[in-house]
Amino acid sequence: MNIHEYQAKAMFRESGVSVQRGVHCTTVEQALSAYDSLDSDIVAVKSQIHAGGRGKGDLFKPDSGELVMQGGVKVAFSREEVETFASNILGHRLVTKQTGPSGKIVSNLYVESGCDIAHEYYLALLVDREEDAILVMASTEGGVDIEEVAETSPEAIHKAWFYPSEGLSEEVAHSLGGSLGLSGTSRSSFAEMMVRLASLFIEKDCSMIEINPLVRDGNESMVALDAKVSFDENAAFRHPWREALRDISEESDVEVRAHEHGLSYVDLEGNIGCLVNGAGLAMATMDVIKLYGGEPANFLDIGGGADSESITAAFEIILEDSRLEGILVNIFGGIIRCDMVARSIIEASEEIGLRIPLVVRFSGTNHEEGRKVLEESDLDVITVSTLGDAGEAIVNAIGGNQA
Repeated sequence: MNIHEYQAKAMFRESGVSVQRGVHCTTVEQALSAYDSLDSDIVAVKSQIHAGGRGKGDLFKPDSGELVMQGGVKVAFSREEVETFASNILGHRLVTKQTGPSGKIVSNLYVESGCDIAHEYYLALLVDREEDAILVMASTEGGVDIEEVAETSPEAIHKAWFYPSEGLSEEVAHSLGGSLGLSGTSRSSFAEMMVRLASLFIEKDCSMIEINPLVRDGNESMVALDAKVSFDENAAFRHPWREALRDISEESDVEVRAHEHGLSYVDLEGNIGCLVNGAGLAMATMDVIKLYGGEPANFLDIGGGADSESITAAFEIILEDSRLEGILVNIFGGIIRCDMVARSIIEASEEIGLRIPLVVRFSGTNHEEGRKVLEESDLDVITVSTLGDAGEAIVNAIGGNQA
């Protein structure tokens, strides 16, 4: 689950992480009132959508597709500029690298006080499943995509790990600050911020915290000038307060319906539908599709404890996507039984109608029974044993990469 920058910064502020004063707005009038209340000669007018690259995106009129303005994050030096930027952002479609060509309609703004920036850094906390730990990534190259930094200046990325049961020590935080070339007040400020962010990450069951840019201001203090936070959906039962932060308008109708059935669904740009149980397995499935030249159309995780109803709903959701040219089902049976998944697939296919290639790979609980159920059905289905075979089979079945 993702939240907006203004919501993430409210959490930062409550946790003692330094941020600039800012006001959430949904109208031009509110943006002007925010400018007046902030009493700052310079303010940032920021579009709020669940996607990165806002500053480099383009805004279009939703009806005509006419370009309105370049950049979804603007620095305003007057009340008049705040009005212009707010008018050009609100209600328009923002297209960034992460939204894809369809973009997202901007319904929320964040007007924030200006900051005396001495240097920009990059900072992120992520779950590292290979290390069974939380990974901290920091770089002196802030304000740009971390992928670009990794490609052009990998030596500029510094890493540290800590275990959730232990938290991040001040010693590790200070060491990481030193790696960024910080010293004195700025290094102490960075270490204090890192310890607070690590505690927030664990307490709120986050899956990611990204700050780009994290800045050192004129007073040698570290300030989170951006805030991107994602939560681990598997821990939602511990945090009922999250529902109040959820912005349904940022999700497609399919994503909302999937959520109601306890499914994790993300729409992508490809033509091969994926139905998988487990986030890690879903990522591996998408990787193997791309390895063989295909493009996944979605991320759909039914979870480890899905029942027949949710599996049927998942398959129905996939089949509604008119772009699809094939479907790959990859299930590892644990609590969930592969034969139950097979029967649910058959039921959904009969109800909606399956007219595209289907490849199924089962392993784990009742996997042989599940394959038998499918092979004895009237479905035109290809069953395979390995993940590699599954990726190759579905790409071949649709005639190669046609996305």
